[in-house]
Amino acid sequence: MPVIVCGSVEPDSTKPGQTCHGACMPISAPIRPVAVSLVAVPEVSAMIVYGLQEMFTCVGTVWEALTGEKTESRLMTPRIVGRNTAPMRTTFNATLAADHTFTEQHRSDVVIVGDLVFEEGGGPVGRWKEEIEWIREQYERGAIICSVCTGSMMLAEAKLLDNREATTHWSAQRTFKECYPRVLLRPERVLVPSGLEHRIVTGGGGASWTELGLYLIARFCGDAEARRIAKVFLLGDKSDGQLPFAAMARPKQHEDVVIAESQTWIADHYALANPVSNMVEQSGLSQRTFKRRFAKSTGYAPLDYVQSLRIEEAKQMLETTDDAIDDIALQVGYHEPNSFRRLFKRTTGIAPNQYRIRFKNVVSQSA
Repeated sequence: MPVIVCGSVEPDSTKPGQTCHGACMPISAPIRPVAVSLVAVPEVSAMIVYGLQEMFTCVGTVWEALTGEKTESRLMTPRIVGRNTAPMRTTFNATLAADHTFTEQHRSDVVIVGDLVFEEGGGPVGRWKEEIEWIREQYERGAIICSVCTGSMMLAEAKLLDNREATTHWSAQRTFKECYPRVLLRPERVLVPSGLEHRIVTGGGGASWTELGLYLIARFCGDAEARRIAKVFLLGDKSDGQLPFAAMARPKQHEDVVIAESQTWIADHYALANPVSNMVEQSGLSQRTFKRRFAKSTGYAPLDYVQSLRIEEAKQMLETTDDAIDDIALQVGYHEPNSFRRLFKRTTGIAPNQYRIRFKNVVSQSA
């Protein structure tokens, strides 16, 4: 029986027959990208539509381009869908253009309605008949329907939120009470997945598009990819600056075969004692020659390279395990935990326990 790959559970923990919101498929078959449709109407925030488009486009591609680390992630294909493809002027006076229309025969895995802003005196009742018909059709065909901020009004107008929990911007509570009294509003929540198999997901304020994006990436592509995208876009607490989000800089491309072999060897042996001396011995070069050629080829001094590998591995363990920090220090090659803590903080800007809190639960915190 083939292993199942799913965005809502880690691949190695999925069991045959486990259900996961319809996002699973055998790994023996080509895994098609997640089709995400972003609804374009004049009332929507162009910033949110284009922000989500860029975020989803980066899934499965940008991390390797930035760091050189090869990753395996399901891709996502975002598209902006509207009544036509003519540029439209939004309420905030921005230009938004759809690249697909509702009349095209395409199926969405996810549909997202962004923040909606009305002209003075306007309201949601009676609007978006064509959009609502298309959204309901996509829902009936299995799509997950999502909203950001006041985008939940379109979902309420479509009757998709009746007798279901949902959230919206705090300022829209009165409108919901007056126009959509059957919605079980939870305005204190940032994200509210609801309905059968959580096929309706609503987000709170305008900035909740980032939480929604990470939630969907984790759901379809895995928690690890959601963490990578959070680091790329600096999503989350930035009070300690950029260092907590940074990864090991990509080594220079080079053609020095001896140094390349040393890099391959150290990738599996970085936790050994005296790693630089071991690399020198493996290379057959003198210590001085090895250090010079290594720095010229990679852009790193050998010891800095090893320490960067160790810190990156420690980050992965902090993100994905509950191992004690002292044990992690030992596993990556540091027999003195305090030395590891000092190096980790100097490299990332924060202590290991702070890093774990920030990134281990980056997805669950969004929900």
